[in-house]
Amino acid sequence: MTIRQNHVLFLALLVLGAAPLSASQKYDANGILIQVDQSHQTITVSCKEIPGYMEAMTMSFPVRDPKTLDHLEPGTAIDFSLVVDKNSSYADNVRPHPFESLDLDPTQARRYKLMEQAIATRSAADVLHVGQPVPDFTLTDQTRQRVSLSQFSGKVVAITFIYTRCPRPDYCVLLSNNFGLLQRRFPSQMGRDLILLTIVIDPEHDQPESLANYARTWKADARTWHFLTGPLPDIQRLCRKFDMAFYPDEGLLVHSFHTVVIDRQGKLAANLEGNDFTTRQLGDMVQSIIANAKSAGAE
Repeated sequence: MTIRQNHVLFLALLVLGAAPLSASQKYDANGILIQVDQSHQTITVSCKEIPGYMEAMTMSFPVRDPKTLDHLEPGTAIDFSLVVDKNSSYADNVRPHPFESLDLDPTQARRYKLMEQAIATRSAADVLHVGQPVPDFTLTDQTRQRVSLSQFSGKVVAITFIYTRCPRPDYCVLLSNNFGLLQRRFPSQMGRDLILLTIVIDPEHDQPESLANYARTWKADARTWHFLTGPLPDIQRLCRKFDMAFYPDEGLLVHSFHTVVIDRQGKLAANLEGNDFTTRQLGDMVQSIIANAKSAGAE
């Protein structure tokens, strides 16, 4: 369903509500920010369900205070209040929702916090922001082919970071599953409009043979979904660009979670932190970036 269709559906929900709205009603809402339109003072959000009111969908909302839009970037998880009256609705009290891993044991949580503090001490110049060009890089995929970001010029590229020995179903497995579902959601656009890159953070163990086995688990098409490995310093340097950190601990890796989307012009379009967004929300983000790129090309 397109954003326009969702907007029509949302208006229908307002019109067909069981009881007339005599006064403003307010609902707690949250989702992933898809677009920020400063000129029209609107945000587009892939919203989670609002129980008893609205199913999960992508919606555009006006924002009455333009300062609300300052420092908001696509890919940010946000909380906000949806204010609805008889004839209109708008987003109020929009605020970023920092990622917090609630399922770590206390020891691992402390280690994760130390890693976050280490990230915070980095030079801001190291980290890319939305709208900035992503530097080219070259790594080796599961078929032992050299793969460069620049070879996908004109396509939308999604990137995530995993290691194949990760035992947690809600960590690397979840991130890989997200890409597997993207591959199923956009079958006709894979390769033509969309490329998936999974970069491993444990290159000592994750070499092409093991990556090929891992890729088969996800039925990955090697022409459009590349699992990439390479020298550790190269991977560390690339991870720093996306504010992604990892370090070894008791034979495993403690790491942050980032899913990156790069637009057709090679610029960072979104950097989703954490693992608490849905695959549908990630797909909505990718769909929006593909559609915007096509619209820009048509102009």
